[in-house]
Amino acid sequence: MPDIGALLSPASVAVVGASPNTHILRGRIMNVLGCHPYKGNVYPVSRSHDEVMGLKAYRSVSDLPEVVDLAVLIIPSAFVPDTLEECGAMGVKAAQIITSGFAEEVGGEGQEQQRRIREIAAKYDMAVCGPNSEGFANMALDFCPTFSPAVDDPKTPLLPAFRQDGRIGVVAQSGGMGFAFYDRGRPRQLPFSYVVTTGNEACLEGFQLVEHMLEEDGTDVITMFIEDIKTPELFPVVAEKALRAGKPIIVTKVGHSQAGQRAAASHTAALAGSYAAYNAMFARYGVIEGRDIEEIVDIAAGFSYWRGRLPKGKRVGIITGSGGAGGWMADTASAAGLSVPTLDDATRAAIDAHLPSYGTSQNPVDGTAQAIRSVGYANLSKMVAASDEVDSIIAISSARNASRYEAEFDAMAQVAQETEKPIFFNSYTMPKPEGFEIIGRAGYPLFTNMRNCAHVIACLADYRAFRERFLKAPEISTTSDRPDAAAGLLQTGEGNLTEYQAKGVLKAYGVAIPDEALAVEAESAVQAAAAIGGPIALKVQSPDIVHKTEAGAVMLGLEGADAVRYGFETVMAKARAYRDTARIDGVLVQPMAPAGREIILGISRDEAFGPMLMVGLGGVYVEVMRDVVFAPVPVRAYEAEAMLERLQGIALLRGVRGEAPADIGALVDLMVIVSRIADDWRDEIAEIDLNPVLVHSEGQGLSVVDALIVKSEGD
Repeated sequence: MPDIGALLSPASVAVVGASPNTHILRGRIMNVLGCHPYKGNVYPVSRSHDEVMGLKAYRSVSDLPEVVDLAVLIIPSAFVPDTLEECGAMGVKAAQIITSGFAEEVGGEGQEQQRRIREIAAKYDMAVCGPNSEGFANMALDFCPTFSPAVDDPKTPLLPAFRQDGRIGVVAQSGGMGFAFYDRGRPRQLPFSYVVTTGNEACLEGFQLVEHMLEEDGTDVITMFIEDIKTPELFPVVAEKALRAGKPIIVTKVGHSQAGQRAAASHTAALAGSYAAYNAMFARYGVIEGRDIEEIVDIAAGFSYWRGRLPKGKRVGIITGSGGAGGWMADTASAAGLSVPTLDDATRAAIDAHLPSYGTSQNPVDGTAQAIRSVGYANLSKMVAASDEVDSIIAISSARNASRYEAEFDAMAQVAQETEKPIFFNSYTMPKPEGFEIIGRAGYPLFTNMRNCAHVIACLADYRAFRERFLKAPEISTTSDRPDAAAGLLQTGEGNLTEYQAKGVLKAYGVAIPDEALAVEAESAVQAAAAIGGPIALKVQSPDIVHKTEAGAVMLGLEGADAVRYGFETVMAKARAYRDTARIDGVLVQPMAPAGREIILGISRDEAFGPMLMVGLGGVYVEVMRDVVFAPVPVRAYEAEAMLERLQGIALLRGVRGEAPADIGALVDLMVIVSRIADDWRDEIAEIDLNPVLVHSEGQGLSVVDALIVKSEGD
């Protein structure tokens, strides 16, 4: 296993390509290294200089007086593989490759050079980060092998003096974005453990570095900038490890475009995109997505301060000296999914004793400027926190002038240590640096954006609830007894399974399917219709005609022998006219389904993460609004319920305008079964499409109106 510790926490380092010229990157790296009191040995390696920034320079890695832990390579790309080979042969454990011009470039030469890097790293079991990287920073070690201007100020310590816990680790494929997280967070007195930019990830990948941070136990919160995940099987392992440890991962994933998506046989696959699978995997493991840098830093700040005391719910108490700001925050909190309940009588009475007549204690608590000065945020927060009606508190203030917080610093610090309900400060004016420092030193995160402040609280509450549910849930079984009937259908024939065959698979797994019959001639269709009774539907069954309606090979609401006989002949004729070479198994005779809420349910295969379950509201909701949700299979019942909760149109299933609620329990059961089928037959099934599924009123079950199973190529 590569020694990632030697990469991130080396006792010695060689900078290969070092220069005294600070106007070029090779010189900037040496300059940034010298800005901070790193205690390890630094060896410049240069063919042009005998000395670099007061340090003796060496002609090659082989000339160094000791075998270093880490080599930082910033030399022309053509020389990188041979230099890396030299490092490996000397026993260097790790390398950070800053140089660009590899796989990110157009043409085959860069690809070949990057392949050689991978081979050399594997040969010597080296921990190699990059190429095309901006380097990294280890804040505890005061070690910054990077050219980033975010860490080039020798007057600014890398860590705030008063924060040694709640450290934030940054892993980013983009160098600029990685150090941007730090650059936004450090002025707010946030503590960081690492900033690591991974570039092309020729060898080490982002989640390998995250795993190291988790195991090292010096990082409590992870932020990530992701372009892609090169080893998808690594993601669930690391993400679950982080979730079980209570160390949240906050990400932004760029590249949501569905451009280049393959043509799909099923509606389910057509609705899937590159981002849908990532979103599903994030949801499965409680990974939090941020919309921009500021939001990610704000979420990380909330966890950094209150990771051990997350809100137990979404009820928030608001304290303010400005009635306008309090009302605005109440609206913002509600929009973020928080509730702002009226405080209980006992709490209000305690607060009212300190308020002027024009203040209010109902929530938001408008203490007015007078009460804020006389009582203080600490005492008001303590009184609100005593209420059983709230789970967290927002203290709205103007942090422009820090003197108010200096005056009650000790009381504020004591409340922060003793409270079980997290308290968040939000300033409606732009704080000066000392405002961030004093409030942070007292033990509170300070926000300048109302929306983000409310969103952070919702994220923290959701994460706590999700994690508790995850830890209590039974393990997902990875083995299943595959029904013989399903095996017989899936292991015979070629290409697509017809609706009749697909429903046979569903029946083998316990899905209730109404009596249906496959008729090969008109009279058998008439007999089947008579046995079923009532109006019936006729559908051609052909593995070569996926979309029967498009072919006109469907007839609905037929009653009586003559109508059925005519319908059979019409459906067959339409099918032959649509595709005269099509294999036709017969015509499916089935009862008309009762009315219900229309749902689309299915499976598509993501190239990276495998089979994905999709559920969405049918009709216009899927065609226009694309109101669908994905999850990796298999899916447990509570996860299926959570998928439905994420639908924009979930209210339609719960019942609106006097309608009875739909049978959500039956839908959840079907989702679990379909996910099991996909998991059991992940090598044999490419797509499943149940469209539509009609979900009837609560207690009445559902009807699978149409079904399609697309077999994987070669099966």
